[in-house]
Amino acid sequence: MINLSRRAFASGLPLGIIGGGLLPLAAPAPSVAAAPAAARVTPLAQIRIGRFTVTALTDGYADMPYTFFPGRTAAEVEQAATAQFVARSTGVRFVFNQYLIEDGERKILLDTGPAGSIGQTGALPQALAALGLRRDQIDAVIVTHMHQDHMGGLIAGGQNNFPNAELYIDRRDVTHWTDPAKRSGAPDYLQTSFRMSTDVVRLYPRLQAIDGPREIARGISIVDLTGHTPGHIGVRIEDAGQGLIMVSDMIFPVVHPLATDVNFLFEQDRAAAQAMRDRFFPLAAAEGALIAATHMPFPGLGRVVSDRGQLRWQVADWALQT
Repeated sequence: MINLSRRAFASGLPLGIIGGGLLPLAAPAPSVAAAPAAARVTPLAQIRIGRFTVTALTDGYADMPYTFFPGRTAAEVEQAATAQFVARSTGVRFVFNQYLIEDGERKILLDTGPAGSIGQTGALPQALAALGLRRDQIDAVIVTHMHQDHMGGLIAGGQNNFPNAELYIDRRDVTHWTDPAKRSGAPDYLQTSFRMSTDVVRLYPRLQAIDGPREIARGISIVDLTGHTPGHIGVRIEDAGQGLIMVSDMIFPVVHPLATDVNFLFEQDRAAAQAMRDRFFPLAAAEGALIAATHMPFPGLGRVVSDRGQLRWQVADWALQT
């Protein structure tokens, strides 16, 4: 069930840039010429949601072929990507965003990225290190669904990389992705997700298979967004009249939220995924919900807005915090 009718989502929230090329983590040398043109900064961005600090991180990126979007021709997808400046010769540029929630007591991570299993990825440990954190300092990880690009970091290198974290995954996804019959009938491009899911269950004895919407901690709750996978979930963060909802794979670059009928190759139930988008996007627009989305350009923060009768993605306002 989706419940967005909370005034918290309508409030404007300042967003402070820590990295991403606007404000480097380490002060550069006075001479501009001293910085090589190819220099890269670990991208981080923070916002405050009441008592929470939410930091957007990224594990990297990959380009998704234009043929990966059932519902539109490859040419139509490429044209839209070109108009939005996310077109590459190999496809639509997808970022893999993760979000760290801190309240002064616990550190909760939303997803862990593909960790090198797709594209140019594997940067999450460095992003955490830029915050002065190791993976063994994470208290909990919420996995929005069991596709490889959301859980690869849990088991990269064949080991438990978050040894002190409680792990939360929707029971429907755990059941689906560890079912041998489902795996044997699945296409090749999903086999890595099935294999990784089995490894996650084996390596994380503290895994909690959760059932439906619930509160993980005070002010952090699960939202049911089933469709993309059987147990696809979002995470709502709210405190002191402010709010943010991380919607994972509800929104993809180029095609959403304008065209809810456009799917993505990896979606398990395309009809259910479209039905969820058809319900969610108008509610989000009506409430002015501040949204974090895994694959939107970093840091993935924005809103669904109604523009002359059509829904579109509006990037959240940027404001340096003092």
